[in-house]
Amino acid sequence: MTTSTTPEPPAAAPLLDLQALVVAVRRRRRLWCALALVGLLLGAAVAVLRPPPPAAVTKVLVAHQADQPNDPGTLIRTDVALLQTTEIADEALKALRSPDKPEDFMKDYGGTGLTNNLLQITVTGRSDAEAVARAKALADAFVADHVKRIREAADAEAKALLDQRDRMRDELAQVNRSIGDAVKQTGPSASANLDSLYANRTELTSRINDFSQRAAEAQVGTPRLVAGTQIVDAPRPVRRSLPMAAATDGGIGLVLGLVLGIAVAAVGAVVADRPVLRREIAANLGASVIAELRRVPRRSAGLRPLRRTRKARARVTTTLARTVGGCADSVSLLELGCAHSAGAIALDLAAALAEEGPVAVVDGLPGPQLARRRARPGDPAVVDGEAAAALPPGQRRLGVGSVAPGTAWSDLSHLGTRTVLVVRAGHGSAAWLHTVARRLADQGIPLLGVVLIDPDPRDRTDGTLWDGPHTALRGRDGPPARLSRTGRRRTERPPMWTARVPDGDQEAR
Repeated sequence: MTTSTTPEPPAAAPLLDLQALVVAVRRRRRLWCALALVGLLLGAAVAVLRPPPPAAVTKVLVAHQADQPNDPGTLIRTDVALLQTTEIADEALKALRSPDKPEDFMKDYGGTGLTNNLLQITVTGRSDAEAVARAKALADAFVADHVKRIREAADAEAKALLDQRDRMRDELAQVNRSIGDAVKQTGPSASANLDSLYANRTELTSRINDFSQRAAEAQVGTPRLVAGTQIVDAPRPVRRSLPMAAATDGGIGLVLGLVLGIAVAAVGAVVADRPVLRREIAANLGASVIAELRRVPRRSAGLRPLRRTRKARARVTTTLARTVGGCADSVSLLELGCAHSAGAIALDLAAALAEEGPVAVVDGLPGPQLARRRARPGDPAVVDGEAAAALPPGQRRLGVGSVAPGTAWSDLSHLGTRTVLVVRAGHGSAAWLHTVARRLADQGIPLLGVVLIDPDPRDRTDGTLWDGPHTALRGRDGPPARLSRTGRRRTERPPMWTARVPDGDQEAR
């Protein structure tokens, strides 16, 4: 009995890879750090070049007739809103004898409820003295308006109660006249009517006394509220510290610039779609990442690379020498976004391969760059594309070219029948990486592997393809045959791929 298993379909790629997004944003830290620095400098410059106008502050204790311990602050918010009215602003301007309009004056002050009964008024002016005078006039106008409203409310309540009392008195007079008429009558019905009139008179007398007492209490509470509404903190100018203001505004600008920079970096990373992780670059190119190296700095000829950089370059050179050492055909290094690093790797690889025989580096970089450099003793021979035709037939060639946009794809086969891509992480878009892989396959140039330049140090993804006929081979269906030393044709053994080459003193994983 044969059991057939259906392969599971590959999982759909997520719409947004958060890991890749975080790495892309972190790689653009220069952008958001620069924007944060610009925000810091702009904030400090605003504090120095445009200082706030002179201001004065005062505090007013406000007593309310409906004060409650559990009041959520509704009454004091009402007072803040009343402060921003043209009536109070007009009264303050009349006290100041100022020709300004109330609408314009309202833009120069504001109120803040500190507690349920404490109001802080802040006023700006052309000078400290003017600000203090404005604050004093505005506080007096507010207190006068508040006291006026308290008295008007108390008078209105007392008047309403006294009106009710007067109506009760008129009814009482009518009841008294009815009682006088009922006394003259006789009989059982007259006696019952007289008892009802006496009870009505008693009730009216009680209600009249109650209205009189409530009217008196309404007038009694007004002086307490009037005395409780007063200025408790005299107007004084606000002292501002320039260093503190610069630090505050600079901090705000720093945060805003940092948020803006991170947002711009995130949006740019999503829109540009530039792979930065090893797994993404390997998947888009269809080839494994066989080594990685930090970007080779542009140093002058007299400066030597650091010890750590030299060790990393030596490990990359060893990996590439094992990868291309068994290839009888010419091999090329094609760069994408890292021409200088590709040139340095090519020179190191040529020096390593020179132990097996003479090697010439064919410079196909834009410029060219390597052919015009100042050669040092012991460096391999470097020729440009025109001089490559004059090389001896048996001399091994190591081509260096570019697959950047604008590349002449038909010239790549002259640099080498096999190639290793030297790709800078985050430089090419996913669409262009697909284009490079497709063009190389169309030219029949197998892709031996990828050397990743400037990788993310926290990238823990796997850049090896495990589902192909070979680990990193792309282009031809199988390895080409080559002649042995005896002249017989033999099939080349698939190259042995190395593990990731770290850019540091740690061991390779």
